[in-house]
Amino acid sequence: MDTEKIEKLYADYTGRFPEHIEVLPGAGSNRRYFRMRGTQNVIGVYGNSTEENRAFIYMSNHFRRKGLPVPQVYAASDDGMYYIEEDLGDTSLFSLIGKGRQGNGFSNEVNDLLKQTIHLLPRLQFEGIKGFDTQYCYPQAEFNRRTIFWDLNYFKYCFLKLSDAEFQENLLEDDFEHLSEQLLSCNTPAFMYRDFQSRNVMIKENCPYFIDFQGGRIGPFFYDVASFLWQAKANFSDSTRETLLNEYINALQPYQVIDRTTFYEQLKHFVLFRTLQVLGAYGFRGYFERKEHFIESIPYALNNLRHLLTNNFEEYPYLSQVLRKLVMREDTASHADNSRLTVRVISFSYRKGIPDDPSGNGGGYIFDCRATHNPGKYEQYKSLTGLDIPVKRFLETDGEILSFLNHTDALTAKHVQRYMERGFSHLQICFGCTGGQHRSVYAAQHAAEYINKRFGVRVELIHREQSIEQSFPSHPL
Repeated sequence: MDTEKIEKLYADYTGRFPEHIEVLPGAGSNRRYFRMRGTQNVIGVYGNSTEENRAFIYMSNHFRRKGLPVPQVYAASDDGMYYIEEDLGDTSLFSLIGKGRQGNGFSNEVNDLLKQTIHLLPRLQFEGIKGFDTQYCYPQAEFNRRTIFWDLNYFKYCFLKLSDAEFQENLLEDDFEHLSEQLLSCNTPAFMYRDFQSRNVMIKENCPYFIDFQGGRIGPFFYDVASFLWQAKANFSDSTRETLLNEYINALQPYQVIDRTTFYEQLKHFVLFRTLQVLGAYGFRGYFERKEHFIESIPYALNNLRHLLTNNFEEYPYLSQVLRKLVMREDTASHADNSRLTVRVISFSYRKGIPDDPSGNGGGYIFDCRATHNPGKYEQYKSLTGLDIPVKRFLETDGEILSFLNHTDALTAKHVQRYMERGFSHLQICFGCTGGQHRSVYAAQHAAEYINKRFGVRVELIHREQSIEQSFPSHPL
């Protein structure tokens, strides 16, 4: 991306270039955010999908005309890649939830904000749909069978298969069909935010504002209720959910009359579906993209699933069976003893031979980094190693090593987990390259830190050709 373009957009709007630009942390998407200070404080956004940017800008303008609390978009670039919007500050509802817990409940301030937020949802869903032009929706204009199976397959391929769960695909697909039919039977049209959760609610002057609704479409209103109240890491208690469900149903009445028994019976199917969708997202964002906060959210989502399965989902007998086995296996895995296992990670040069395994287990994994782009071919990197920032920057910008490590992480993570469950004491993982200086050093350092952080096991790291050794002690997760 070109920061000069977003600076020029700011200057065209305010009459002056920004005095200061602060890069803001990203989340699950590829969008980049900047706080731009000067004549006016704004948030600058770069998104590499012009269709997604177009959806957000249209929806923001539409919702503001309806009097709904969303950020104002001030200006957008001609190419559709950049826009600037209202700065709502840094306080999300999610951050206040974490700070506002008091025993089993929340402070009065947080409870009030939660009620305000859920009370606003029917307005967004039913006022927001009036005059809404679905041609701006991205990637789909409505919640339908295709989008349902996108999410169910997301769960199957990015979480269930990665967990080594055994299942018969034809039987699972049969229940997916039944779940799809059940979800589509709730056909009251509304604006479906789709990612309505506390991370996407900003608090400004003690009032909630909605962000990140660009994936919205026409769909059932139950989905957003499930998304918000069963957000994994928000970890709401049953009593908090009950209070907020009552608040939502009362606010819903002017738009949709529904008795409570029917509401709860239909809602449970959307809670199940949303839980599977987020597990798929956590698997992809965490295991493949290595974004830590998604990995940290998985136990909370599994806990939601565990409680949810106390319901009788007789409509989906095989899916229920697979999910019950999954949460039982994860229970076992979560209690695996990490204190017995030591993982030995080594970087080495193929010219000097493959490292021995002193444990007598035969050597474990040996990964060949030589197919990735070699910084050692360039003069400015020849005296450096894979521990030095310029080399790291080269490898990460090039990207080949990151794709390579996505695969090695997925493979070794499953191996470490099984070794912990079976009480094994030693695993060796080696990364080799031509000289044992750049690529293998970077890869081994990454693997050691990743395994220790994720599993809490003891890791002994050896950069053999650099004569560097480092220990990461075991620790409770």
